[in-house]
Amino acid sequence: MSKGTERNLIVGLDIGSSQVKAVVGEVLDDGKISIVGMATNPARGMDKAGVNDLNLVVQSVQGAVDEMEMMADCKVSSVYLSISGRHVQCQNASGMVPINNKEVTEDDVINVNHAASSVPIAAERRILHVLPQEYTIDVQEKIKNPVGMSGVRMETEVHIITCSDDMARNLIKCVERCGLSDDQVIFSALASSYAVLTDDEKELGVCVVDIGAGTMDIVIYVDGAIRYTAVIPVAGNQITNDIAKIFRTPISHAEEIKVNYACALKDMVKMEETIEVPSVGGRPARKMSRHTLSEVIEPRYQEMFELVQEHIKRSGFAEQVAAGIVLTGGSAKMEGAIEFAEELFQMPVRVGKPLNIKGLSDYVDDPVYATVVGLLMYGQGQMVQRKGQKGRKTESVFERLKSFFKGSF
Repeated sequence: MSKGTERNLIVGLDIGSSQVKAVVGEVLDDGKISIVGMATNPARGMDKAGVNDLNLVVQSVQGAVDEMEMMADCKVSSVYLSISGRHVQCQNASGMVPINNKEVTEDDVINVNHAASSVPIAAERRILHVLPQEYTIDVQEKIKNPVGMSGVRMETEVHIITCSDDMARNLIKCVERCGLSDDQVIFSALASSYAVLTDDEKELGVCVVDIGAGTMDIVIYVDGAIRYTAVIPVAGNQITNDIAKIFRTPISHAEEIKVNYACALKDMVKMEETIEVPSVGGRPARKMSRHTLSEVIEPRYQEMFELVQEHIKRSGFAEQVAAGIVLTGGSAKMEGAIEFAEELFQMPVRVGKPLNIKGLSDYVDDPVYATVVGLLMYGQGQMVQRKGQKGRKTESVFERLKSFFKGSF
């Protein structure tokens, strides 16, 4: 990106079912990210996190990127791109390699993770992430960082996240038509977990539920590593559609009613509270009970939370999620959602907002921006990793030269 390369800028682009969010952040000397520009634009041409009209998505992305560039006074050339949808799948795998020179090096770690990821993957799918969980050297288990340790054989357990290659290509094509390249495609819920979780929660065991417009994305951490991920194709848009059909009001007004007046738990709403509901076809607006609105919404939230509960049980880690559940995404903000979730899950629940950011933090201090801010944090980690690899390569060249000269004289 020109006009900002020296500033260490990272750009995140979250193309959701209802909104396109673009955020640019600057990596500061203390390692934190300062938000310097952001923009949102209604997403057109998207359905349940999949592209169904390429041209409309391109227009939506271009509008958000242009506004973000104007705000940050920079020209971007590449972005970290989020992806979700029912096509995203996960599996756990393992691999083993012999240890060279009796001591684990970075190359050994790369090799063993590569061995673990060499599982049969269908031709129409692509690997998004290979996330190490733990390592074993000979008989010593549950090692988090094996570099420098001695041994003969090293094994690893990894979590692999894959997606439909065509779905990823379509998203990338939208970005490329805006004159941008993708730094990497990242699973939405993984990005969100980078933004909203603390290290203590990851160690203790926690489940992140990102409730968007088209999908609910789940990530479960235990002992500091990701153990399970999933996507549920039921989310906030279903609530909006329920309101529109039952109250016979246009979708745009149904969304407004949901945001401003909805409550996920009907017992929290007083019977005498009323709201004005716009009608269709030029008919006059009607007064309706807010309690009735909650009676419509509560069953949908119950269905959504029960689907999440089913996945937590299926993962096999239900008893290890000691830190509880972190709800994020737009539908996590609804009044009564936390209380309802605590009642159903019987564990602590909180709303997850982006943590540890500076700059225009007030603009993104909202669960809606968890994914796009998480993309920046993920990108920052990749930047640090690339610098480390570059340093190791330089050191390796120096060592070889040193050995050469030693051998020559």
